[in-house]
Amino acid sequence: MADVFQKILVATDLSDASERMACSLGELKALGTKDIVLLHCINIRDVGTLASQLIKAAEPHFRKQQIFLENRGFSVTPKIALGLPQIEINRQAEEHDCSLIVVGSRGGTMAKEILLGGVASEVVHGASKPVLILRVGIHEEKGDAVCIMEKCSPLGHILFPTDFSDNAEHAYSHLKKFAEKGAEKITLLHVQDEVRIGKHLMEKLDEFNRIDSGRLGRMKEELLRCGAKEVNTEIVFGNPKKILVDKVKANGYSLVLLGSQGRGYIGQFFMGSVSLAVARQSIIPVLLVPAAVC
Repeated sequence: MADVFQKILVATDLSDASERMACSLGELKALGTKDIVLLHCINIRDVGTLASQLIKAAEPHFRKQQIFLENRGFSVTPKIALGLPQIEINRQAEEHDCSLIVVGSRGGTMAKEILLGGVASEVVHGASKPVLILRVGIHEEKGDAVCIMEKCSPLGHILFPTDFSDNAEHAYSHLKKFAEKGAEKITLLHVQDEVRIGKHLMEKLDEFNRIDSGRLGRMKEELLRCGAKEVNTEIVFGNPKKILVDKVKANGYSLVLLGSQGRGYIGQFFMGSVSLAVARQSIIPVLLVPAAVC
């Protein structure tokens, strides 16, 4: 059985928050992570003629993060790059054949990110690789801002929302790998979209529920055969975005895994708009899987 994410790219801005994020990366060993490309991208728009000085100034702190990860058993490829972070992060992930991009973000809103210069959302938009968004909480302690890393337990309780689209099916192929690694608990969720069904199809809601219950049931059996210890299914009726955001804010889940439209689509389809809303507002780690490249 192949490891899920053996080689990953971790983007760091060398802040205190990014150090907290690095502390949680050890949990990814459960997914088979062994190799890390540690990337610090200096935004070319901000540096002007000071690029060489800024790179030199960043090197000691960058080296410290490299050693920190190496001491935790990872093989680390350090890389300081000059460019537009949202482009360079995805380009480096492709160049180094990484299977996952890890970025940090402050929970609650991606509009006020403290990591990566506020580019995590742009990374997600342009990514052709799955993107794991780790949450860093902030609170004040004696007048100083203190970062708190939300725990990342990728094999704890995974919430997997699906609309049965091709993108969701592609994300499901990743979920099966988590099951093969022995995921403790998986909840499969489908929301009957109240807008799509509307008043004209309400009489068919029971039929839709029966069909989709069968779909979820088959997925459940497959995940159990793959190695998941417990799988639950749930079908609810309402606004998909609101329901999912409410669920990920509730206690009990350790990770939400879902498909994203990705690749810079402007007109987002059903799962795309929902996935971005979850990514912005989740208080737990979010793994977004872009559409498969044909």
